[in-house]
Amino acid sequence: MISSAQMIFAYLACAISVLALLAVNMRNPVHCVLMVLVMFFHMAGLYLTLNAEFLAAVQVIVYAGAVLVLYLFVVFLVNLKTEIRVERFISSHKLGMLLAVALWLLLLAAQHSFRLGIPGKWTIAAIREATHTKALGTELLTDFALPFEITGIILLVAVVGGIFLAKSEKTR
Repeated sequence: MISSAQMIFAYLACAISVLALLAVNMRNPVHCVLMVLVMFFHMAGLYLTLNAEFLAAVQVIVYAGAVLVLYLFVVFLVNLKTEIRVERFISSHKLGMLLAVALWLLLLAAQHSFRLGIPGKWTIAAIREATHTKALGTELLTDFALPFEITGIILLVAVVGGIFLAKSEKTR
């Protein structure tokens, strides 16, 4: 029998998929941003069903708060008067649908060969004892310190590049 937690998880997963498709396919950019906002809150709910409270809080604060405000600023500052039309990657709609269905069938076939990796040093009991935040911080700053620092450097380069591109030609 399916438990209520599994039903909530299934609802959240389906809602995230539908909201992501709506965000990509809607014509009005403000509506797209609102769909992304609702999707971010559903993702936070999904993290809560997985007992990842810290990730749920970060999802709401960082993504639903900061990143979405950035999206809204971009939408309002760009001021699109006409719809932007781009050429299709694939000229035929039927060929595109055929490729999408083939990819979906390939993913379904590959799903059966999926195996879980070896268990890590953090058991559920150890995480409950140390709390999720402490376990995540310990892993990030010990075993994954180098990738964590490389990610910080990449983000720093992206910020500097964004500032350089945003400067006007007169100030360069």
